[in-house]
Amino acid sequence: MAGFLSDLVQYRKLLLMITVLGLGGTHLSGFQMSVINYTSPYIQKFINETWLERYGSVLQQETLTLLWSFIVSMYCVGGTIGCLCSGFLTAKYGKKKCLLFNDVVLIIATLNTGFSRRAKSFEMILIGRFLEGIGAGIHLSAHVQYAGEISPKRLRGFVNVSSSVFLALGKAVARILGLRDLLGTEDMWNVLLSFSGLVALIQLVFLPFFPESPPYLLLQKGDKPGCLKAMKQLWGEGNYLIEFDDMMKEKAITKGTKIMNVLEMLKEPSVYPQLGTMLLILLSLQLCGLSAITFYTSEIFQTANLKESIIPYVSLGVAVSELISLIFCSSIIDRFGHRILLWGGYLLMALILTLLEISLLLSDQFLWMRYCSVILIFLFIIAYGLGPDVPWSFLLPHLYCCPGHFSGSHLPIPPRNKREISL
Repeated sequence: MAGFLSDLVQYRKLLLMITVLGLGGTHLSGFQMSVINYTSPYIQKFINETWLERYGSVLQQETLTLLWSFIVSMYCVGGTIGCLCSGFLTAKYGKKKCLLFNDVVLIIATLNTGFSRRAKSFEMILIGRFLEGIGAGIHLSAHVQYAGEISPKRLRGFVNVSSSVFLALGKAVARILGLRDLLGTEDMWNVLLSFSGLVALIQLVFLPFFPESPPYLLLQKGDKPGCLKAMKQLWGEGNYLIEFDDMMKEKAITKGTKIMNVLEMLKEPSVYPQLGTMLLILLSLQLCGLSAITFYTSEIFQTANLKESIIPYVSLGVAVSELISLIFCSSIIDRFGHRILLWGGYLLMALILTLLEISLLLSDQFLWMRYCSVILIFLFIIAYGLGPDVPWSFLLPHLYCCPGHFSGSHLPIPPRNKREISL
């Protein structure tokens, strides 16, 4: 307990910075991904009413579905563009400046979605969601890398998991604010959509008070005094010669390198181990069954004969369960390591999915099996949060071979072809 309190005091500014980064980083992604479900019926009604007022005719259901699909997919299109730009932007301008600029983009995006109802323009929602997607693509990469770079070795696992914690927190906040008792109403849906602008404004105001990451200052800017000052600001007073020497070695390895684009990277055999590991873990994350559970949670609860009025609160409980399991994971990940948590999490998820399938098949014969389905969904989400939810939060810091991106497991490109990789 005494050690925990001393760490809390020593790294208090680091913890504050992690909070600011998280709120304006993956927290916003989690919020924006979840909030669209709660505003769906109101936005579709708004599109129909706007079309009727403009053209004097009711919008056909097929056209309405198409426009709604555009609104949903614009976030993904913007996210793809943001991801493709993030590597270059963070390497050239640094994570801090990228996040501050990104906050401005997000505020503009939420002004579009927030005032769309007053302007009677569903096109503003399209623009807003597109800009939000670009912002998500940038801050997902910049936040995770920034957090990994500012963390000392002894806390790196905890700090890297914090990005997943804030992602789950964003989902939970969206589900809380999306309740009909709060902002999930026909009169307040535009306010709910624009809530992320307030969070972006908080980061825009407070992030300038924190330093740029020490590796970026040393490796990109060549600012040794600034690097040491940033380490002392974030980590407290102490001797950080080991960390400084590691960064100097990385600087020597990456000296004279050039940034590779995606196509050049795919032609570089020396990065295939990193790419193979990253693709394997991310594919397993996409195919683990989480999407099916997430999208059909309400239907499973309806099958269990839960009252329609309490289903949103049970769904909120699922989000809170993921958040709690991730917080617990962050406290044990440095002790057990990523591999054990991944294996254990996926084994539990496979077992729970098998039991869930059985319970759904037998739910018509045994009524009590319906309630088992509800319990199994909670257990599945908890198992997901205990390990499989973590990979992407540590893949970026540990597998990217970028200057200004310090990691103890940095894998340099062979000297005969030293080039820098930017995703």
